[in-house]
Amino acid sequence: MRAAERYLWRVLMASQVRTGYLATQVPGGGHKFVTEGEHLELISITKEQSGTYECIASNDISSSDIRRVQVTVNYPPFISKARSTGTPVGQRGVLQCEASAVPRAEFEWYKEDRRLLNGINGLKIETQDKQSLLIFFNVSEEDYGNYTCVAMNTMGITNASIILYGPGAMHDVNGTPIFSCCSLCLLLTITLFHLLKF
Repeated sequence: MRAAERYLWRVLMASQVRTGYLATQVPGGGHKFVTEGEHLELISITKEQSGTYECIASNDISSSDIRRVQVTVNYPPFISKARSTGTPVGQRGVLQCEASAVPRAEFEWYKEDRRLLNGINGLKIETQDKQSLLIFFNVSEEDYGNYTCVAMNTMGITNASIILYGPGAMHDVNGTPIFSCCSLCLLLTITLFHLLKF
């Protein structure tokens, strides 16, 4: 007669786990799940469920057999950091874009509809791990404006708008630049001119 096998699944490293099984907290961190069989089903899997899972099979006759499985959950890019930067003319400026993704995101930079290339017009694009930097070695007036960071992988694509502005730019309550003082004066002048015409 074959001894009844028992299976204990334990999550060693994962921030959040949803399964169809009753889970109990394990001292020292993690969760454990007692199952009837050798399979553990993860319900509605999310990126937080990535991690190391351990299965312990035991019976009353032989010693326990322990196996570990690494679970990787693929997900589309999510831009976690994209901050606008103020830099004076003639100085070095850096725009930063950071995205979490599995597989790792690839980055592209655009100004308006034009894709920016590394080493062209005094620009350098540095991408390392989950971060991409757009570096201006010598900021000019023409460099000021709206830039788009695009992060993509096989699961999807996302983008964020980042502004390089001068030291005279005005900001809203969130710290986002609105207009430079000169641009605001020009806008008011044009508005008044059109109102007085009528």
